[in-house]
Amino acid sequence: MKLLRLSFLFIVASLLVILISCSNQDSASEKSATEQKDETINHTDDVEYIDELNIAITAQPPTLDPSMTVSQVALNAASNIFETLYSLNETYEPVPMLAKSVNISNDGKKYTFELREGIMFHNGKEMTSEDVVASMNRWLETSSRAKSLLTDATFEAEDKYTVVLNLEQATSDVLIIMATKAQFPAIMPVEIVETADAEGVHEYIGTGPFKLEEWKQDQYIHLVKYDDYKPIDIEASGLAGKKEALVDHVYYHFVTDHATRISGLQAGQYDIADSIPLENYELINDDENIEVYAYDGGALTAFYNTNEGILAKEDIRKAITTGLDMEAILIASFVHDNLYTLDPGYMNPAQEQWRTDAGIDTYNLGDIEKAKQLLNEAGYNGEKVTLLTTKDYGEMYAATLVIQEQLRKMDVNVDVEVYDFPTFMDRKEDYNNWDIFVASTGYQLTPPQILAVTPDWAGFEHPKAAELLLEIRSAATAEEAKMKWDELQQFLYEHLPSTVLGHYKSLVASTNKVEGFTVFEAPIVWNTKVMK
Repeated sequence: MKLLRLSFLFIVASLLVILISCSNQDSASEKSATEQKDETINHTDDVEYIDELNIAITAQPPTLDPSMTVSQVALNAASNIFETLYSLNETYEPVPMLAKSVNISNDGKKYTFELREGIMFHNGKEMTSEDVVASMNRWLETSSRAKSLLTDATFEAEDKYTVVLNLEQATSDVLIIMATKAQFPAIMPVEIVETADAEGVHEYIGTGPFKLEEWKQDQYIHLVKYDDYKPIDIEASGLAGKKEALVDHVYYHFVTDHATRISGLQAGQYDIADSIPLENYELINDDENIEVYAYDGGALTAFYNTNEGILAKEDIRKAITTGLDMEAILIASFVHDNLYTLDPGYMNPAQEQWRTDAGIDTYNLGDIEKAKQLLNEAGYNGEKVTLLTTKDYGEMYAATLVIQEQLRKMDVNVDVEVYDFPTFMDRKEDYNNWDIFVASTGYQLTPPQILAVTPDWAGFEHPKAAELLLEIRSAATAEEAKMKWDELQQFLYEHLPSTVLGHYKSLVASTNKVEGFTVFEAPIVWNTKVMK
């Protein structure tokens, strides 16, 4: 019990550090997401509002089944449809959403959730423990993070409105894992869960403030207000608290061309535009009719194929990494030097609890001649190295082209394959299709949740990494957990299943007619409305 209490205190301390760190960050925008939320706009009673919200996003989601994807465009839209037992507020604290409360046993292995009553699914059926158990057990089976972090866990129903989670081993981050946005455990009707296959569920039915009306392939996703939605009586905060559908219709338009997305925003065709290219930052920030929001986006990371092909050889990965000039990659990807940071850390550099320079000796060396020498010593003999990418995310595509040029300077036979984002995500699952891919990886709250140590993401799995992850989660103090994370990041840079290229800001923009809009790791569109 002492270990559990100490671990809980460690998590609370970590969350406080996040809050303090986030409050001190410099913003690349004149108005941060928090300032937008706190700003009081006084209008006369005769102000009229339109009944729809139009959002331009960069790509068509591969799915809207949350446990099956880490795609931000998918998770952003799905967050309006589905809800979870616990959600994160703006201080990164897990708080109840579909659950009323939780009771944790003294040994930390049993979590008893009391459910809210009278919560209705979009098909008119009341949510009960039967639905929650089916949804949560499916999440444990399909989510790569859940499988690796909550091994052998099971949910079971105690009564109609009570659900029990049984764990093999007590860990301090259970509720955070359940509340984290990536691959989040959406609660669905049991009959929907039971008909799911390897591709996911066939109907998107949740309890959220909006329900799916239509998905028109290659054009848009249309959500409509769910009239029977039952909001929680807590102040809106982050992904948690009170949610209201203040418009009848929400459209997520798939607008892969950046210029079209921006011109549509300026013309009023779109109310919100996601993933504004950083090279357009000054242009739209100077527009008095546009509000720009800059927030810590994540780490741009290159993932190496450790299972198949020439990069399965560790010495080849080390040689290539030696030749990479990270700053050249970042400036091509993000244009403005105040919108990226050189740093080897896999975690958010502003999050002091996990900040570390472990591995810096092998980071951003940019030594082409040394790379050539190491490739020769490793036995490289002109084998083709395939870079997998997508134009749907400009920074990923730009980084890939720079890496291609740097590899050519190392005398590597390199080829780039470009696909739309859903195809990119599909092809990376087959290790025969690629040797390197670059991804914009959003920040996670704890090291065990990062994609670099998630086996299903890029295929990296190692017993030493698994051992260190377990020691981080069971650490009795924040200091002990930090030491283990230092050791794990150093291990990652020694074996190089991936390498951080650098860290970036993300930009979202809206017209000045939008009210109530906030950004918390991504655009949040409930509680949002638009003036005529």
